[in-house]
Amino acid sequence: MTVAFNKFNCLTQDLSQKVHNLSSDAINVGLTNTAPVATNTVWSNITEISAGNGYTAGGNVAAQTSDVQTSGVLKLLLTNPATWTASGSGIGPFRYAVVYNNTASTKPLICWYDYGSAITLNAGEQFQVALDQTNGIFTIT
Repeated sequence: MTVAFNKFNCLTQDLSQKVHNLSSDAINVGLTNTAPVATNTVWSNITEISAGNGYTAGGNVAAQTSDVQTSGVLKLLLTNPATWTASGSGIGPFRYAVVYNNTASTKPLICWYDYGSAITLNAGEQFQVALDQTNGIFTIT
């Protein structure tokens, strides 16, 4: 399955205006079946899938593991969020995983991943967003 990374336009300005403290803020990953657009700015712009059957509103935490810079290049590394396990009538459909700052009051958006087609989990099936543990979710050069 090919997964496409997309950055929200607001991220660069949010970083310059200290909206994110990526070393301590809670970063979450939530699911949607409605395509995000680069001009979205906050979590409330996203049409999240319904909570229940193993999916909690707001998604799961992706804890920061590193934001160390080397030779002027910073890579933000996050743990993979907890695995969603479907129960009852299942989870979904969803196609996009959205990364956002759950600590900042407006819940500003960071990026999203497009899985290429809708995914539906039947009871007992699991899904985990696999974040890049080598290159991070983004780099700043």
